[in-house]
Amino acid sequence: MAGRFAPSPTSDLHAGNLRTALLAWLFARTTSRECVLRVEDLDQQRVAAAHGVANRQVADLAALGLRFDGDVWWQSSRRDAYGAAVARLGGDVYECFCTRREIAEAAGAPHADGHRPYPGTCATLTPAERARRRAARPPALRVRARGVVQTIRDLYAGEVTGTVDDFVLVRNDGVAAYNLAVVVDDLAQGVDQVVRGDDLLSSSPRQAWLALRLGGTPPEYAHVPLAVNTEGVRLAKRDGAVSLADLGRLGIAPAAVLSWIAESLGLAAPGESVTVEVLAERFDPAALPRSPWVVRPPQPGDAVG
Repeated sequence: MAGRFAPSPTSDLHAGNLRTALLAWLFARTTSRECVLRVEDLDQQRVAAAHGVANRQVADLAALGLRFDGDVWWQSSRRDAYGAAVARLGGDVYECFCTRREIAEAAGAPHADGHRPYPGTCATLTPAERARRRAARPPALRVRARGVVQTIRDLYAGEVTGTVDDFVLVRNDGVAAYNLAVVVDDLAQGVDQVVRGDDLLSSSPRQAWLALRLGGTPPEYAHVPLAVNTEGVRLAKRDGAVSLADLGRLGIAPAAVLSWIAESLGLAAPGESVTVEVLAERFDPAALPRSPWVVRPPQPGDAVG
């Protein structure tokens, strides 16, 4: 049994990312699970740069006291596993030649995770039509879900039911899509507990369905509130001193950042010095705040933690 934290190496982790990592670690450790670390670097064209960012992310997590079990997994090294999963789906995989613009014009509004339900445009193309379109544009690969309805249970949201559309498994550049890679890797790593931001809740039914379709069991879910800026928008690097490096330049040590994050979770008093082990002793999933954490980046001279 395992939980996991799976960042994308696009930039240094900000306070909201670190908070989610801490929660994933606490959930796993307090339920006698391992906690594994996976780098979701499939979208990274510059592998060396992605490794540099990921190494800083790992160092930042360690600076807070978060240690993970086993080796770090890199999705960029797992392409054969994703291809094997697509092969297991057999005749339920078909080519899709639609552009993002065509899908946006034909589909409804995107879900919270940015996914637009696919209207099935390419599901019934004849072999001749596929050959003609293949000559003009490389296809993506979609799974034929046949409009199945899937229900998952989330610790906080309760039962969440969604219609599974024919979502993308492999993009038209040959790279595995997120929904395929995350399911294949969770199954391979024995991940049966997923703790992540609640903006990804709407993706859970399709991922749970794919896990079942591949012969696995969907994980337990706990989608937690995001960290947002003072305007209520999801926190980002542009919001100021929100990464460990930025805060360090203001003279704020990792231990103080951990205390600041712990305070936001109701696990520490303002300014109290804590460790992740102490937080594990205090951790109660039922008592966690259910509203977003409004982050007000500290300014030079401010006290944090």
